[in-house]
Amino acid sequence: MAITDVLVPQLSESVSEATLLNWKKQPGEAVTEDEILIEVETDKVVLEVPAPASGVLSEIVKGDGSTVSSGEVLARIDSSAKAAAPAAQAAAAAPAAQVAAPATAVPAASSIASPAAAKILADKGVDPASVEGSGRGGRITKGDALQASATAAVKPAAAPVAPATLSLDGRPEQRVPMSRLRARVAERLLQSQSENAILTTFNEVNMQGVIDLRNKYKEKFEKEHGVKLGFMSFFVKAVVAALKKYPVVNASVDGKDIIYHGYFDIGIAVGSPRGLVVPILRNADQMSIADIEKQIADFGVRARDGKITLEDLTGGTFSISNGGVFGSMLSTPIINPPQAAILGVHATKDRAVVENGQIVIRPMNYLALSYDHRLIDGREAVLALVAMKEALEDPQRLLLDV
Repeated sequence: MAITDVLVPQLSESVSEATLLNWKKQPGEAVTEDEILIEVETDKVVLEVPAPASGVLSEIVKGDGSTVSSGEVLARIDSSAKAAAPAAQAAAAAPAAQVAAPATAVPAASSIASPAAAKILADKGVDPASVEGSGRGGRITKGDALQASATAAVKPAAAPVAPATLSLDGRPEQRVPMSRLRARVAERLLQSQSENAILTTFNEVNMQGVIDLRNKYKEKFEKEHGVKLGFMSFFVKAVVAALKKYPVVNASVDGKDIIYHGYFDIGIAVGSPRGLVVPILRNADQMSIADIEKQIADFGVRARDGKITLEDLTGGTFSISNGGVFGSMLSTPIINPPQAAILGVHATKDRAVVENGQIVIRPMNYLALSYDHRLIDGREAVLALVAMKEALEDPQRLLLDV
């Protein structure tokens, strides 16, 4: 008998624990090398655990919902055995079902459902077998799960959906555990507000120059670079230009020391099925507009598919949060520690403004710069935001670095 252990992947230094989602194989079933056996959810990303060898899954050591750490044994594969007959598989699976799992564990949905889809179906009590997947190989996508859940919601339910409960007056409630990501986000936001002296300064920017430049070149840009020309790359370039002029806005606090970073790693807040993540554009000052757009598009796809890595989320000297994509007019973003500042970008709308004593209509965007007043004075914060505004209102300056 040749036994190979299935281990928890190496987690980053900042991540001590992870949670198992749902096993895609049961004891007695055949597995092939590099086949995904289970996903491990950390407070930052979901990691896929592949089979280290081909053979038969002989034992599941840690059940769904278990808390694990780097290098722990999750299961064992007998690389010298052959898959058991279906009846034997069912018998072998019985002990695994008795592995203690927390009551808050997310129920297994289906081996052909993506992690996001599986969670949606489990939360809504929808049987994955009743959902027709539109993904490759019949895989159930998040869109399939949302559509199936919406359809199920309008049908009379035969029984309350677990873990729904009824309040005293008969109105339904549902209690679900926070995901590791949501719990970590909550922890860091409270940390930021309790440890930083956060102030926010605002300004408005006329986006007409960026819009005109984008409209003039967007078709040629997409044809040349294979990616659409958006607005975020202009915001990134404007931020980098401002940070070069006011380095303290790109700094961070470490105890009683101020660390001035000689590089520009810009975090871009991206929505994902699991919540908000902030992957990093490293050395953004050395990236072209096309490089930035390609990287942001890649972040969006991988965030949607749960493929963002720990390395993508590690570090960062400044962040940009774009609430405008959801229609936000104004907000006060919270600093992502240990960074010292964050820019909030909002929806660009036609507004009445005064130019040369005349009321005219211009596409305006309200910018919000939240900063840590412990190391950034109001003067530097205001001037940095004005520098961003000026760069965006005359985007040709970004190309000339003036």
